[in-house]
This record gives sequence, C-alpha cells and structure tokens, in this order.
Amino acid sequence: MNVLVTGGAGYIGTELVNLLLTSPSINRIVVYDNLSRGNYNFFLGQKFADSQKLSFVKGELLDSRSLRKALSGIDVVYHLAAKATTPFVSTDAHVYEQVNHWGTAELVYAVEESSVKRFIYTSSTGVYGSSSEAVDETTVPDPKTPYAISKLRGEEHVRRLAQKIDTYILRCGNVYGYSKSMRFDAVINKFVFEANVDKRVTIHGDGKQSRSFIHVDLLANALHGLLTATLSAGTYNVVERSIKVFDVVDVLKQLIPSLEFIFINQHMRLQQLTVKENKLVNEKLNIHNPRSLKEELTDFLSKFSF
Repeated sequence: MNVLVTGGAGYIGTELVNLLLTSPSINRIVVYDNLSRGNYNFFLGQKFADSQKLSFVKGELLDSRSLRKALSGIDVVYHLAAKATTPFVSTDAHVYEQVNHWGTAELVYAVEESSVKRFIYTSSTGVYGSSSEAVDETTVPDPKTPYAISKLRGEEHVRRLAQKIDTYILRCGNVYGYSKSMRFDAVINKFVFEANVDKRVTIHGDGKQSRSFIHVDLLANALHGLLTATLSAGTYNVVERSIKVFDVVDVLKQLIPSLEFIFINQHMRLQQLTVKENKLVNEKLNIHNPRSLKEELTDFLSKFSF
C-alpha cells in the first residue's frame, strides 16, 4: 500500500506519519507539504522508524502538475494540508479560499484521474458555526469565519469522490497536545506555553465559551485506524471532550499556583460550540482518552526544556 499525506510535515501530519511508518502493510509514504508555516521540526530529532519508506515533496496544492506526479501509484490520500491560523481566522479571507477551497478542489481533480482507492479529509467542527445547543452530524452547517467557510467548500469537492472511492470527511475538534511540530496558536497549546514561559495566561472574552477538543495523539491514531477500520465511508465528527475555556485555566492554576490570568474584552460573550461525541466513530477508531485534562497538561508541561 502506498500513502500520500498532504500537510504531512505539520502538527497532525508529523504524528500520523510516525504511526504510518510502523505499518507493515505500507510500502511507501509521500509527504506533500509547502512548509508554509516555516516549521522544520518534522525533519529534526530522532530518526523515523523505517524511514526508507518515506519521501518528501515540497509542493503547493494549487500546483496541479506536481500533485499528479506525486499521486502516481498512490492508494490512500490523507488530505491534512490547510491554511489554519487562530485566533485570527477572520483575516486574509482570500488565502483561506485559495488554499482550503481551491487547493482541495485541485487535489480532488488530480485524485479523480489517479488510482487512489481511499481519500481521508480533515475538516473542522468550525463548519457548524456557533450554537447554544450541542450539535451532531445532522446539524446543518453554518460557518461564521473565512476558515470554516473554506473548509466546508472543500468538503463539497471531496464529497464528489464518494461515488467512486471510499471517502471520509472528519470534522475535527480543536486539536491540542504536544508534538515536535507544535502549533501554539490553538487555544490549549497557547495557554500551556504562556503558563510555562510567562506565568500569565491571556483570555479573550469572558472565558465561559465552550469548545470541543481532541488530543493530537488520539486524532493521529484515528486517522491511522482508517486504513483498516470497518467504519463506513461518510462525514463524521471527531471529538473527545468538550470544556469551557476558563476550565483549562483552572487546571493550569492547580499545576502552577503562581499563575496569573488577564482578560481581553471580558464583557464580550464569544461564540461557543459544543459537539456531541459520536460513540460509534470513537469506538471504531479507538478514540478513548484514559487521562484527565490535568494529567494531560501535566505531561504537556513536562515537555518544555525549562
């Protein structure tokens, strides 16, 4: 089996590639990434297991010729590549549209002309917008930001493949947790960094807004499991816990008693979104977290060099 991972040098991709390299059924893994985040940690540190299977292509999603060449002989595509920068997801709408919407369209066009048999797309629970009630897969999407709009439009292109090959659209919660290819703009990761380095956390709004999350290790395991899982093709929410932003700060305060926190625009009630866990998906993809948030953040803090 040959696998291509777009965005494979990124936050989720680094952890997924680590797992894919341990699969005896996989002969070749192609990481396709433009390295736009300027994070080269994927290439550093301890060597990957069986790295002879691994090759890297520096390329753009909008480069159709490069995509078609990279897809030669590929059986499974993981499409992780996206423009995603929080909390400023309402800026630079054109870039989100070009990369997340039309970049996905170009990839789908190339896949339609290839021998790919399975396509896995990481979308976002952000496509649901904001809701005072918990949402599930039956909820009609109502994206509020350029990022979420572009991811939903990407879904529409991906769904076209479903008539021909096994196609999975995973609407992922906010991803958090340690990886050597860290993103520190995501809310929990940002808080942990600030708590460790500054001993002060910045909270936007009143902190009472709820979010649904999934640890990067659990998401990588779920994506890896889709190679062999008996889960029917379709669109699924992938979350493992829903918590209020201020609850994260409470746990960090327990771990770092001297921690301070400041509010920005405390009078504002920011958008909130709670996504119901899909028990069938979590069972099929082994999304089960035995650790409490406190245990996870303790482990996360231990990863810092000082």
